[in-house]
Amino acid sequence: MSALQRVLYVEDEPDIRVVAQLALETVGRLTVKICASGEEALREVAAFQPELVLLDVMMPGMDGPGTLRALREKPELANVPVVFMTAKVQPVEIAQFMALGALAVIAKPFDPMTLADQVRALWEVAHV
Repeated sequence: MSALQRVLYVEDEPDIRVVAQLALETVGRLTVKICASGEEALREVAAFQPELVLLDVMMPGMDGPGTLRALREKPELANVPVVFMTAKVQPVEIAQFMALGALAVIAKPFDPMTLADQVRALWEVAHV
């Protein structure tokens, strides 16, 4: 198994995007494609070919669950692991996200110093 390299991150909040990009690229040494909306992610995803997708849940327009459903309709992305990043982490909410096909849920606010390690650990679980 090769190491995780390319992560697509979909988040509508500019401040959170900046922190996550620093956490994943500078701390984690990953290649990250940032999208501000589900619609943008769907336009950019094929060219970027992510190995893992980090997806905000609450976004204007196409929300995280809607974006996940649209990604799953693309054959080349049907098996790419998707992890939701959200403040909605009640057990019933997490169960709903997992039922949609998410690999995991990372709680916001996240720790920028450990985010990349957390993402890598989830990637490894998906590829066992």
